[in-house]
Amino acid sequence: MDGEVSGKSIHKNSEDIEIDLMEIFRKIIAIRKTLYKAAVIGLVIGIIVAFSIPRKYTVNVTLSPEMGNSKGGNGLAGLAASFLGSNVTSDGTDALNASLSSDIVSSTPFLLELFDMNVPIDSDTITLKSYLSEQSSPWWNYVIGFPGMIIGGIRSLFTDKESENLTNSNWQGGTIELTEKENSKINFLKENIIATIDKKTVITRVSVTLQNPKVAAIVADSVSHKLQKYIISYRTSKSKEDCTYLEKLFKERQQEYYAAQKKYASYVDTHDNLILQSVRTEQERLQNDVSMAYQIYSQVASQLQVARAKVQEEKPVFAVVEPAVVPLYPSGMGMKMYVILSVFVAVFFSIVWTLFGKGLLNNLKNEIK
Repeated sequence: MDGEVSGKSIHKNSEDIEIDLMEIFRKIIAIRKTLYKAAVIGLVIGIIVAFSIPRKYTVNVTLSPEMGNSKGGNGLAGLAASFLGSNVTSDGTDALNASLSSDIVSSTPFLLELFDMNVPIDSDTITLKSYLSEQSSPWWNYVIGFPGMIIGGIRSLFTDKESENLTNSNWQGGTIELTEKENSKINFLKENIIATIDKKTVITRVSVTLQNPKVAAIVADSVSHKLQKYIISYRTSKSKEDCTYLEKLFKERQQEYYAAQKKYASYVDTHDNLILQSVRTEQERLQNDVSMAYQIYSQVASQLQVARAKVQEEKPVFAVVEPAVVPLYPSGMGMKMYVILSVFVAVFFSIVWTLFGKGLLNNLKNEIK
């Protein structure tokens, strides 16, 4: 009996659902004229939005860095050490890992260096900083930003114009002070210049999105080259410092060796015919000084050769897997997608409002009364 009752209840619930769905379908058919109007309105809004949003082009550059990891005695420095008989070994410690490429590209000093690069616009050449000022924006951005423009205009009347023309493209360390315009351009570049890293393959992909396809390709190529220079500079900075120190030490030890050699030769020349024991003792002492100075000089020279080999060993090599190619078609959603999305949203909200929204609103009005 219980099974029969439960079966009847399930059958009854399915019938109720079918009736409800049919009822909703009849209501949708009844308001089809309203839906047609909503679709037309959505079509118009979609076309307006599609024409208002500027086209953007994306350029991708793929780099494959071959990083100089710890090689022990198999690297250039290890070979130089074994050949020269030096005890100096290369540990190959990374000064900067390739996974920090995304942080480098989004850093303010890195982006400031891009401001002064030249980009072609039609038949003219301007800086990237000027190009960013000339990019178009949707009309609603001007409407939203109009109060800010008025406030900025009033504020400019009471500020020194020279302070608005600060340039920080040649940053040499220390703090960075940006104007509001420079800060907005830096934030724009941070959003549109992105570097992603594949942790397994260490392949770096640089993506640049701008309104001009040729400018986007040129900026992407410049970013990839600057990124390579940054990583090479960071990776080899410690080795270069060691090399500079050893070169200074090498010159000092060389001068000491030459001075001891000259002093010994001068003493021998002036006391060559004397056979006194004191003369022989002094001559042996000077000869030992020469030998010791030469040993130190020779050891520093070996260390210097190893350090020079280490600089080359630490330098990473980048293979450009995919260069910067000028795109033929814009990225992002096209006009069709904007129109379809606008029509769908307009029709959907019309159905929801007509079937449910009006009833809820009337119920609230009745409860208030």
